[in-house]
Amino acid sequence: MKTLYRATHVYTLSHPAVGEWLLVDDRHVERVGVGEPPSADREVDLPGATIVPGFIDTHVHLTGTTLSSIGIPLERARSGPDLLGLVAEELTRGPTKVLAHGFDESHWDPPDLPTLSDLDGLTDVPVILIRADGHIALANTPAMERSGALDEDGVDRGQDGRPTGAVRRSANRRLQRWFHQELSDHEIRELQVQAASLAAARGVTCVHEMAIPLSHGRREVEVLLEHRHQLPVEVVAYIAEKDIPWIMDLGLETIGGDLSLDGSLGARTAAVSDPYMDGDGTGVLYESDDDLAEVFHNGHLGGLQVAVHAIGDRAIEQAIRVWERVYRTLDSRQRRHFRARRHRIEHFELPSSDQVERAAALGLAISVQPGFDAEWGHPGQLYERRLGPVRAARMNPFWTLLGRGLEVGAGSDSPVTPLDPMSGLWALENHHDPSQRMSREEAVRLFTIGSARLAHLEEKKGSLRPGMQADFAAYEADPFTAPEIRDLRPVLTVSRGREVYAR
Repeated sequence: MKTLYRATHVYTLSHPAVGEWLLVDDRHVERVGVGEPPSADREVDLPGATIVPGFIDTHVHLTGTTLSSIGIPLERARSGPDLLGLVAEELTRGPTKVLAHGFDESHWDPPDLPTLSDLDGLTDVPVILIRADGHIALANTPAMERSGALDEDGVDRGQDGRPTGAVRRSANRRLQRWFHQELSDHEIRELQVQAASLAAARGVTCVHEMAIPLSHGRREVEVLLEHRHQLPVEVVAYIAEKDIPWIMDLGLETIGGDLSLDGSLGARTAAVSDPYMDGDGTGVLYESDDDLAEVFHNGHLGGLQVAVHAIGDRAIEQAIRVWERVYRTLDSRQRRHFRARRHRIEHFELPSSDQVERAAALGLAISVQPGFDAEWGHPGQLYERRLGPVRAARMNPFWTLLGRGLEVGAGSDSPVTPLDPMSGLWALENHHDPSQRMSREEAVRLFTIGSARLAHLEEKKGSLRPGMQADFAAYEADPFTAPEIRDLRPVLTVSRGREVYAR
């Protein structure tokens, strides 16, 4: 069945650049044009609206996105006592266990975390509170004992050797995995459906899911793959695993994603070359070069696109150094195909200029999260406090990455920052470094064409030319010219020819 969509503007992001109507033949774009449209089986009039290609979010956590939105609104806390008060209110509802996400003590004054005795004083119900970046959790004694987290590395301890209530690294993953493994298959499906529906309501038609079995268990992945084709948006799955045979048995062409080489700046676990300004140490590298080289080499030879999480310059250096090591082992024929694979680095927040050049020489693809810069990158914010003004000033060099020829796409890392491309566009236009800011069109292209290329989908998604999948969103205000876009929402979203959201 052919459907004709009439609008004031239809931006194709290709040639011709703008039309007035869009003809869809089932799942695909048949034509975009101006003037008198062709006949169709069905017509949809969108007077005054602007149609743009569907946005693509290159880094999301579907289950966590919904858990964050329906749980305790920890992001509202402005102090440790505030945080405890929000948890106490939730406990009046009689839960058998509590997991919530989103506190950010960098916005508190003072930024002191609650202690274990504070948490234990609330309840004997297990309580797990996850920091906004996901790399620190606060947990009471019942949660740590029942999950087995006390036996893992990463439990913060005071001078007396007793836990403080804060956990990182493998202890944090153990806590989260214990909670998620208690969820039923039905609950996991519903959480993923709600997050995908939220994406559609924000004009997103494709997401790259970054599953982390170490934190959520393998069952979450298996449930997602069973029903992802029924979700309102397309899901490209990246699994943070090193078990290549399992990944290939799942029928995937990708591996890694949020396979972490380091942690986060907020948790002071991002691996940096020079010590943190407001704490001890230089973060942590989770993988050895030899183990990483085995994953990179075998994944590449197995035909997989490999992706890893690297935020600090020391982790970025490890990723590039190991990829260079793998590249040197390839023969000339294999090297010709290496760049075409577009192996990915997620985040890539603190690269040196040399690292940018070497990543470009390898043909690596970079998945950036503009919302990180908006949330923590401006003067006086978290990054400057962690790293000092000089290092913080050179973080997230989005325009430089594009200028040096790297493949770059953009996402949210939801629930870390909102699953909302309009917030991402605003962040790209208002980067802390004026030299790195993008125009509105450049920002839109990053969240469409650029993001499509990161998953080898540029022949299907990212623009509206004949033969492409019918992925688009219609807005009452023009996203290319609206002066304030952060609250802009679509009136209609179409994914693979299906109308998946209508206001």
